Amino acid sequence: MSRRVLAVAILSVCILLLSGSVLGRDALSRSGDRGPNDPMATQNVAHCVAMHDVGQLVLAVNNNGTFATGFTQATPADCFTGRAIPAGGGEYPKGSGVQYVFAASFWVGAVVGRDTLVSQGADGWEGLQEMYPDVSPFGDMKKRSIIDPSAPEYDGAISEQDYIAVYSDTFRTLSDADESGRPHIPLHIEVTQNSYSWSYSYAEDLVLFDYQIRNIGNQRLRNVYMGIYVDADVTGTDGQGFDDDICGFKPVQNRKYGPCIFPDTVYIAWIADNDGDFEGGAVEAKPAPHVTATRIVRTPAETLNVSFNWWISNGASALDFGPRERPVLGGDPFRDFGTGGTGTPVGDRNRYYTLRNQEFDYDQIYTASISSSDEVWLAPPPSLASDFADGYDTRYLLSFGPFDISVGQTLPLSFSYLAGAEFHTDQSNAQQNLPDNPEAYYENLDFSDLGLNATWADWIYDNPGVDTDGDGYRGRARLVGTDSLGQVVCDTGGWPAGPGDKGLLQENDFDTVWYKGDGVPDFRGASPPPAPQFELAPSLGQIKVVFNGLRSETTKDNFANAVDFEGYRVYVGRDNRSTSYSLLTSYDLEDYNRYRWDTVRAEWNLSETPFTLEQLRDLYGAEFEPLYWTPTRPWVVSEGEADIQYYFTMQDYNASDLTLADGISKVYPDAPYPSTLIPAEADPSELTPSGRLKYFEYQYVVDDLLPTVPYYINVTAFDYGSPASGLPSLETAVSVGAQCAYPQPSLAEVEAQDLQVFVYPNPYRIDGTYRELGFEGRDDVTRPDNRVREVHFANLPAKATIRIYTMDGDLVKEIQHDNPGGCENGCHNSWDLITRNTQMVVSGLYYWTVEDDKGDVQIGKLAIIM
Repeated sequence: MSRRVLAVAILSVCILLLSGSVLGRDALSRSGDRGPNDPMATQNVAHCVAMHDVGQLVLAVNNNGTFATGFTQATPADCFTGRAIPAGGGEYPKGSGVQYVFAASFWVGAVVGRDTLVSQGADGWEGLQEMYPDVSPFGDMKKRSIIDPSAPEYDGAISEQDYIAVYSDTFRTLSDADESGRPHIPLHIEVTQNSYSWSYSYAEDLVLFDYQIRNIGNQRLRNVYMGIYVDADVTGTDGQGFDDDICGFKPVQNRKYGPCIFPDTVYIAWIADNDGDFEGGAVEAKPAPHVTATRIVRTPAETLNVSFNWWISNGASALDFGPRERPVLGGDPFRDFGTGGTGTPVGDRNRYYTLRNQEFDYDQIYTASISSSDEVWLAPPPSLASDFADGYDTRYLLSFGPFDISVGQTLPLSFSYLAGAEFHTDQSNAQQNLPDNPEAYYENLDFSDLGLNATWADWIYDNPGVDTDGDGYRGRARLVGTDSLGQVVCDTGGWPAGPGDKGLLQENDFDTVWYKGDGVPDFRGASPPPAPQFELAPSLGQIKVVFNGLRSETTKDNFANAVDFEGYRVYVGRDNRSTSYSLLTSYDLEDYNRYRWDTVRAEWNLSETPFTLEQLRDLYGAEFEPLYWTPTRPWVVSEGEADIQYYFTMQDYNASDLTLADGISKVYPDAPYPSTLIPAEADPSELTPSGRLKYFEYQYVVDDLLPTVPYYINVTAFDYGSPASGLPSLETAVSVGAQCAYPQPSLAEVEAQDLQVFVYPNPYRIDGTYRELGFEGRDDVTRPDNRVREVHFANLPAKATIRIYTMDGDLVKEIQHDNPGGCENGCHNSWDLITRNTQMVVSGLYYWTVEDDKGDVQIGKLAIIM
């Protein structure tokens, strides 16, 4: 090794040690290349794939500029959980086994000097991959979550499942040459990719992506275009059925806001199976009636050129097809991709052309309708047009630009990959209408759920009506009101165009329905009220649940900009799977929904938040009984020259009585509303012994429990939703934050009554079918029987040493029991029947001792029959 190379290596290591960051890796060369002289280039980069699986759209994300699994370079297992990831990695809905995404990739193209360059996670045809994470730990993907505030990944979390990846296009030695043999030439960009998912009903069908693209080179990137490439290959678990996909672009979808219907600009590129596979076909008993799509929600500039291109990739040039516009005088000449086909763009120059061509391709099903005399489009091959139109192995590229990225500058991009349910509703639609009657085919497609989810993707990214940056501008709204005849008036223009602009209608005369945010990202959706803090106080055969609802009842929903607390629910389960819980009791406020008759559309509408009984009686009189008025017997109110009809329903069950012996009750029923909501500033008389506000302290007793088994208990909080936006009631997750306890005597009872330690089951029998009966392994369903066995010790002191001996006096196992303070399981512990030598115990008669911290010892016998 020369002195110069040795010096470079030593300097590189020093830079790594000093920086401890990806920035330090960039310092290895002026341009940021990981090239042949990079001493780290031959090391394994930190490839990772992780699953977004909290919602109904289960989507794999990678740290190489791709999502789904078609282009992953990681092992096919989630790098955080270790769970296997099925081929495709784009299942919808969760548990169906049907894959709606095979592979997708991020493309970036730019002019650098006098060259046009494109870097992509994968090109989708040649197999080129040009974006890579750094070596570990610099390139490791990170995970965050808002689910558990006590968990380390909670800090800085946006959603229930955040994944953060950083990668760049500068690993030249890892990137392949293109079809002409030209080596990869990087743009010198570093991408920080954040992806977010939620389990809430309005967001369970989407994953939001937020990209930060940084120029880490030493040249300005000019005329930059970005694109999302998607190859869906909608298939079942057998991997068949990929060659009958259709795709298209939908700019607008109608959306209902209260009693009015307005067009929403959604700009979604979509792809789906051509007929939903209702008959089985290649995906036997696995129909695929749904659709997935891409929606861009943020670009680096307000006004950009958008392109939507789709094509069919095929080794046979005649079958390699994509729509192409006719050359026009003064415009771009026809672009010959050099492959003999008009579909797949290969090489940087052709990919850059496709990114920037400003084409909006016709939807695929119209292919057979394009004739040789069409004034806009080149005609497809006549003998193949019908075959292309009724479904093929299709992929699309949604792209936009141009903009420049200066050296060191970072630009944002945000988009959502989303699904829509029940896209296909007619099993015979494709057979009857494709390829010859595309208009009739479209009449039988349902875009409503996809459009709704596209709207929610935009709203989560930028909350409508929320002034995020505090400049007084809250976005754009629709105004809905009634004229003097009681007819609904819809302000289709919306307001304001900017701060201070009220539009044609005045806000105070009409209901305001916000549909656009202020342009500043929020990445925040509606959420249920925070779950209350609670503790479990077990005794023999029962568990008392004590909880405090200060945060639940006073926290404002940032999305709704209001406190929307509705009530609490208490659940019990034998394990912590959400399907194992049963509802024990519920408390909710007494309030009512008011439905209004729309005389124009002849339907009942709900667009207001619930009314309390007091509010309704203030409006309609002290004797008003809302539930008396039904759709067939409405309440009629004269407003101006019109009669308005209403009827009323309960919001939830109105189970608001806190004095019932078998329900939720107040621990301090006479406590007044506190003088302050900050416990540290409250009067001592307003506080519980533990320092919580008495007014919000509740309790519930779960009884008739078996003392020998553990129970999981949780208290959730829920809201009333958002009627105006169609958002249902949201509830905190029943399996998050649950606590487990044995309904056995408490530590105080053990000490006061001098209760003796006992062991169960005794004898322990291997043929006792304890697992089948639910006494073992309920939380470890994947572990074998010999790893979930348990012998239990009850009535233990707060602090003790448990020892198990053979009858010859050999120590088999020692367990330190330390649960001071009377916690919910302070008197219980268990032994897994594994000896101190990590072997399974054998049949025999054993004796045990329990020695407390004062030296007092209790002794007993235990029989084990294996």
